[in-house]
Order: sequence, then structure tokens, then C-alpha cells
Amino acid sequence: MILEKYFKSFTFAVAGIGYAFRSQVNMRFHSIATLLVIISAIILHLTALEWCIILLCIGSVLAAELINTSIEVNVDLQSPERNEKAGNVKDLAAAAVLVICIVSAIIGSIVFIPKIIHFI
Repeated sequence: MILEKYFKSFTFAVAGIGYAFRSQVNMRFHSIATLLVIISAIILHLTALEWCIILLCIGSVLAAELINTSIEVNVDLQSPERNEKAGNVKDLAAAAVLVICIVSAIIGSIVFIPKIIHFI
């Protein structure tokens, strides 16, 4: 009974990821970027610590995009007409994703650039 409840929760979460992937161009972009980063990490033989850092960045970006999507859907549900404050809420959520993406790109550069230089 309890396992069934957790399984249902898990399937709802996977459905949410699927919805974001189907409906959000940025989620698809971040997913492609994730694949490229993982392939690069494999080729460049990242250390365990480097893998942890990169995976934390990937998870942060994807989670932020999911939160942003949920905020956008909720705002559209609550305020289907054009509303300046609703637009501000959506802009703030998008800005949070942008901040995480910029920081993750900087961290990725710190991890990958020395590896790429050494690889060449």
C-alpha cells in the first residue's frame, strides 16, 4: 500500500518532467546541453569530485527550469489575461533560471577548460 503511494508520486513526477520537456523549448535546450556535458565529462575523464560538481549544476539548472515552468503554468491559470504583476512573476522565475545557468556555465568552465587544454 505504501509502496503503491510512492510509485504513484514517482509517476506524477516523471509526468511533470515529460510535460516540461514537451511544452518548454528551454527544457529541451537544457536537456541537450546536459547530454553534451555528460559526453564531454566522459571523454575528458572527470574526477569523482568534478562529476559531483557538474551533476549538481545540471540538477540545479533542470530543477530551476521545472520550477519556472510550474510558476508559469500557475500564473497563466490564475491570470489568463495580460497582467503586469503576473508578467513580473514570470520574469522573476525566468531570471532565477538565468542566474543558475550563468553560475553553472562559470563552474563548467572552471572544471572543463583545464581538462580541454590538457586533452589538446
